[in-house]
Amino acid sequence: MEAAIAVLGLLFLLFVVAGVFVTVKAVQLTKRGVDRTVAQARRTVEDTGLRARQLAKPGVPGELAQLRLSLRTSMRATQEALRSGAADDVSLSEALGLFDRLSAHGHALDDELRRLEREPDRATTAARLPELRKRLERITRSAESLRWAARDRQRKFADDDLAALSDQIDVESGALRHWTRASDDTEGVTENGSSEGSDRPAGAGPGARPPAASGPGAEQPQAISAPDPRGRSSYSWQKSPSWQKAQRAGRAN
Repeated sequence: MEAAIAVLGLLFLLFVVAGVFVTVKAVQLTKRGVDRTVAQARRTVEDTGLRARQLAKPGVPGELAQLRLSLRTSMRATQEALRSGAADDVSLSEALGLFDRLSAHGHALDDELRRLEREPDRATTAARLPELRKRLERITRSAESLRWAARDRQRKFADDDLAALSDQIDVESGALRHWTRASDDTEGVTENGSSEGSDRPAGAGPGARPPAASGPGAEQPQAISAPDPRGRSSYSWQKSPSWQKAQRAGRAN
């Protein structure tokens, strides 16, 4: 009895621990999904605001908004290309590490551009724009290099896989068309048989008898005896002998 109670208590404890674990995992997944949704919504709002300032505020504010928008667009496209390819290609893990280092420089430049948007001294901001533009070009050029290298690698693998698949399909198609070669062989055998049959003399065939020998030493053909009518096979339309005897007896009476 005590052992049964101990087992039930242990099972209850295991159920409680499993329930707590599942609940914690569900909360973490929900929190992660909410954080991802909030971050995506924040990025969308910031990008929309940058596009609006780029069009509505010409001069230094509009140029700063354009630089930030170009930086964010290039870095986000490179990040998506590398992460989508890393799921199938382990070799892109090193490229992801380099991109993380490049992202640190990108975040630093974006923060500096954001501070300059609130800078009241427009002349100083305008004087720093060429240097900021050069930094942006270096970062975006490196990001584009990683992005296009990852895309070219994926395309090369896809081309190789397609070429191998095409070769396999060609081999399988040839195997499926083997009946055409078999029919050609059959036609060749039929043509050979017909040509051999044409070379035989008229009247000769597989069941034809050899011609009888002629000459003084040849044996005379024997007479053919008449068939015995009693040995003939009866057919369904023929009258039986018993029926004929009964008919003759009736006529005699």
